Amino acid sequence: MQKTLENAPETRTGKKPGRGNQTLAKRVREALLSLGGEAHRAMVIEQVARKLGHDVRQIPEDLHEAVILSFEANWRDERRRATYGFHLPFGEGSHRWSVRREYAIH
Repeated sequence: MQKTLENAPETRTGKKPGRGNQTLAKRVREALLSLGGEAHRAMVIEQVARKLGHDVRQIPEDLHEAVILSFEANWRDERRRATYGFHLPFGEGSHRWSVRREYAIH
């Protein structure tokens, strides 16, 4: 049985991020916090996929891309970055993601 993506709308390009993107960003934040606040993005994607009920050995490509796009979109937007606390400890282009704990979701 194939699981459907709960957050498919954020995979569309050219659209303003909506509620689905916020839900996915919250899941990314939760995954980072459960991994100690910092992890390679592959581990974060696995954690999000696992929480959504997917087999981590066969993560759907659209979920994989949606998680990356969600993190990047929220990291690039100063206000949303402050909301979620997303951070790239090794700078842009790094696959190491982190979350700053002092930020809180409102």
